[in-house]
Amino acid sequence: MDYKKHIADRIKIDGIDNNEIYTSIVLPPNSEMGDFALPCFKFAKILRKSPNIIAEELKNAYKTDGVISEVSAVNGYLNFKVNKVELAKSVIGEILNTGKNFGASDFGAGKTICIDYSSVNIAKPFHIGHLSTTVIGGALYKLYKFLGYKVVGINHLGDYGTQFGKLICAYKHWGNKEEIEKGGIHAINELYVRFNSEADEKMEIEAREYFRLIESGDKEANEIFEWFKSLTLKYVEGIYDKLGVKFDSYAGERFYTDKMQPVIDELRAKNLLKESEGATIVDLEEYGMSPCLILRSDGASLYATRDLAAAYYRKNTYDFYKCLYVVAYQQNLHFKQVFKVLELMGNEWAKDLVHVAYGMVSLEDGAMSTRKGKVVWLEDVINKCVEKAYSVVTEKNPDLENKTEIAEKVGIGAVIFGALYNNKIKDIVFSYDKVLSFEGETSVYVQYTCARAKSVLSKAENILMPVGYEPSVVEFEVVKALAAFKETLIDASEKYEPSYVARYAVDLAQKFNKFYIECKILTAEGDTKQFRLALTSATLQTLKNALAILGIGVPDKM
Repeated sequence: MDYKKHIADRIKIDGIDNNEIYTSIVLPPNSEMGDFALPCFKFAKILRKSPNIIAEELKNAYKTDGVISEVSAVNGYLNFKVNKVELAKSVIGEILNTGKNFGASDFGAGKTICIDYSSVNIAKPFHIGHLSTTVIGGALYKLYKFLGYKVVGINHLGDYGTQFGKLICAYKHWGNKEEIEKGGIHAINELYVRFNSEADEKMEIEAREYFRLIESGDKEANEIFEWFKSLTLKYVEGIYDKLGVKFDSYAGERFYTDKMQPVIDELRAKNLLKESEGATIVDLEEYGMSPCLILRSDGASLYATRDLAAAYYRKNTYDFYKCLYVVAYQQNLHFKQVFKVLELMGNEWAKDLVHVAYGMVSLEDGAMSTRKGKVVWLEDVINKCVEKAYSVVTEKNPDLENKTEIAEKVGIGAVIFGALYNNKIKDIVFSYDKVLSFEGETSVYVQYTCARAKSVLSKAENILMPVGYEPSVVEFEVVKALAAFKETLIDASEKYEPSYVARYAVDLAQKFNKFYIECKILTAEGDTKQFRLALTSATLQTLKNALAILGIGVPDKM
């Protein structure tokens, strides 16, 4: 049951939409106040009454029923206490019946969401800086699917630019086909680093010529480029498989080469283009932004040109409800410019484009530079996390079977969770010890909670939800947390914030562990034992569902 909806449907406020009442209902910080609360402060201006008076009048008008057992007005808040027996029966019963589909809905039915994420650069390292865009995008992909949306995952490959001329030039001077085939992306990266440290002016000119040959369709130059591309994709797809990330399209920058001119023609036809120091721009000064560069003085396109073409293509191809760009916050201005240009072109759907900005990830020893070769490969971070997870798990449980498989789930889960737990806009300093801790706000803690619940359930026989059982205070805290799962998913989807799901999982695990410590389960009797087993099963399932949305697996034992 959606308790917030049940409450909102029974409250009438003149001039206030029922949906606004629904979204205003919150969970009180102190459960003694109530299980749900409606702050009345935002209604004071419209109703021209104090929040205290509004809360009191709404309390008097509200009729309690079998669902809500008590309503009170305190300091401008309308507080609701639910019928504990009914809530527990409803929520736990639904979880036991729906299993891995608990929390799924048709909330997004009939709507398509495009998500542009990861966007790796061809022939460049897949380093730790790509972690956030990859796992945030991957989590949003799974979340929207779970909520009934049609989702299109797009890897907007960085496969256009002068660096590919440099790579071909470096390969021609120093490369060996067998060594490149054997070394793959690592060997290609070594060529790129060598070019940037050793190339002279003659080679720079040669590199520009190779890029021109790629653009003009030269057979040999394009064959070398496509070879580099295939080696890159083979490598990154192995990383994606480990992280549980998938894409429906790998249409990169080159894909839009023949799609830019119609956009440029439309900009010109709508008198939006200006010449500035030889370059072609859209002047955005009156909107508080620097100009959006469309063409360089030599006529070459830029990122903005290709992003404009990509936006048109995605709208025409997928007719999206929203198109999300999971890109670092350093590109804030770029996306503001692109979205504003599309709006000025008369596209009503420009409002449906969303830059999902995130902070940077670095290791404790600092940042990286691809050009100089100082880079931390994401593959190495994952492998090190898995190795350390093996040591941690072995120390915790030396006799554990399938330690290699378990370490894989624990280590990869720690990498993902480490990037998702904090609000996405925050910069992250990745610490192996911190993300692999069995205590605190980590995926390992949540996974261990699941293993603990599985251990209890493995010793039980039939699990039947008893009728009429009234939960204790500590049991009811778990019940309320379970009831909040659906709302958490919708909230996370509307704010593009997977951290809500990660934090929910930790919060539920903490509440369950408090219950586990304070309440006997297997040695309890009668309805008490049955209820606690049902609560344990429901918690395990909900934690698994939450972690699955984040892309994290759950070992049977730890």
